[in-house]
Amino acid sequence: MWILLVLLVIILFIAFSSIKIVKQAEVYIIERLGKFYKVADAGLTIIVPFFDHVRSVVSLKQQTMDVPPQDVITKDNVTITIDTVVFYQITDPAKAVYEIQSLKKGIEYLAITTIRDIIGKMNLDETFSSREGINNQLRAVLDEATDRWGCKVERVEIKDITPPADVRDAMEKEMNAERNKRALILESEAQRQSAITIAEGKKQAAILEADADREAQIRRAAGEAQAIKEVAEAKAKEIQMVYEAIKKANPDDKLVQLKSLEALEKVADGEANKVFIPFEATKALAGLGTLSEVVKGEEKNK
Repeated sequence: MWILLVLLVIILFIAFSSIKIVKQAEVYIIERLGKFYKVADAGLTIIVPFFDHVRSVVSLKQQTMDVPPQDVITKDNVTITIDTVVFYQITDPAKAVYEIQSLKKGIEYLAITTIRDIIGKMNLDETFSSREGINNQLRAVLDEATDRWGCKVERVEIKDITPPADVRDAMEKEMNAERNKRALILESEAQRQSAITIAEGKKQAAILEADADREAQIRRAAGEAQAIKEVAEAKAKEIQMVYEAIKKANPDDKLVQLKSLEALEKVADGEANKVFIPFEATKALAGLGTLSEVVKGEEKNK
């Protein structure tokens, strides 16, 4: 009875030892008699007890590995601390197990040496402005080196670059000086622009004022010219009317001379008026005097 129970226990133990269930995104590296036998994918796997055993369980997920912060010397002899993270994925589980003793240690050491080589060729300022370039160089070197280990490096990221305290202080002072410089430049530019704007406004105002004065003068001159023209036209009309009236009256020379004397009398009618009669006009006056005597004689005879 006890023998049957022992046999049953042995059979159950062997059965449980033979059946392996592999999880999703994992594989089993199975060896037979100490030699690589196969890679068991996800699902149910049967192995031979006492002959086969699982050497390693390998994850096929993308994995991350933090590289310890490293002190690296730049090209201009400044020591900085760089913190890096590596994203990788195993593509060949057998190579990852048999080609290297520890895949993570290999990636870590390779990343450290590569970072020192890349940063050693760059100045301090370049390390801050060329993170993307450093990441790409690191990824390319690590991916090529780990390919024979059945691993693919998907991405490398520099998390932090920390310069020494004195360098940080100098950088902060330089940054503050640059900010103050830019502030002064902006302020002077604003003042210059303001002065230009004010001068331009004054210029435009002067131009507009000159244009207004010129327009006023033109309009004033045009008004005066129009007034003179209208006065001249009115005088011309008066002269024309007088001329037409005289022409219709058909006056003789005596009447014209008489009217001239009447006009002369009106001109001389004033205390401040002084009339100078030309010598040639005396003949006309003599004739007028004779005419007046004749007129008086005719009136007496009547």
